[in-house]
Amino acid sequence: IIETENMMDRIVTGLSESSVKVRLAAVRCLHSLSRSVQQLRTSFQDHAVWKPLMKVLQNAPDEILVVASSMLCNLLLEFSPSKEPILESGAVELLCGLTQSENPALRVNGIWALMNMAFQAEQKIKADILRSLSTEQLFRLLSDSDLNVLMKTLGLLRNLLSTRPHIDKIMSTHGKQIMQAVTLILEGEHNIEVKEQTLCILANIADGTTAKELIMTNDDILQKIKYYMGHSHVKLQLAAMFCISNLIWNEEEGSQERQDKLRDMGIVDILHKLSQSPDSNLCD
Repeated sequence: IIETENMMDRIVTGLSESSVKVRLAAVRCLHSLSRSVQQLRTSFQDHAVWKPLMKVLQNAPDEILVVASSMLCNLLLEFSPSKEPILESGAVELLCGLTQSENPALRVNGIWALMNMAFQAEQKIKADILRSLSTEQLFRLLSDSDLNVLMKTLGLLRNLLSTRPHIDKIMSTHGKQIMQAVTLILEGEHNIEVKEQTLCILANIADGTTAKELIMTNDDILQKIKYYMGHSHVKLQLAAMFCISNLIWNEEEGSQERQDKLRDMGIVDILHKLSQSPDSNLCD
């Protein structure tokens, strides 16, 4: 397809056709091609595929929107040259709108694209996402009945809460709500993967300079971390241990006080037991 003369031009032109069937076929073809890193860096950039795609996303039937938004997820990956112009063309608002769709596939794609957008992003982009999405909508998505929506929302939150200045900034304004959401998920009837992602979010918060105090002053959360350190599933034990590791790191101010508090809670004793574990992941 790529090497056939004018073929890409014809497919891209198909995005603007009046026929729904033709537009859908064009979007499906481009979606398949967008799975290739090489094509994202070459053909998709040469033909500025993102421009007609953004127009399609403004007004199309759900069957086209689902495939088009799925393709947008790929175009927003970190290494995609299309990411920057897409951001500048109002993608944040568009994607936040998709997260409110009654169609679960569109909610998943909307939050998935935002998750990709937030990966190693600048603080400004993260702030734009939080402002456009709103914390209310973020927490609605965290209680979504669709497991894929929940997992991608946790992924978004994890990407937003990365790098210390960003963690501290976001937690200074949204810390109370985020800690409440984390508590509810850890208490709920969720699968291992959901709880692992949630504990990883806590580990990121624990890596913040000031944000870690939101954990240290929350005895309920500390007890939950302690509980998961003794869980039967290794993934959850590891994620809980990452939280503790970030809280007690020796080179950071206040580490001795944090270590003393965790020792009083019996967490250091659990660490000693885990260091004797036959599982190399745990004992390391």
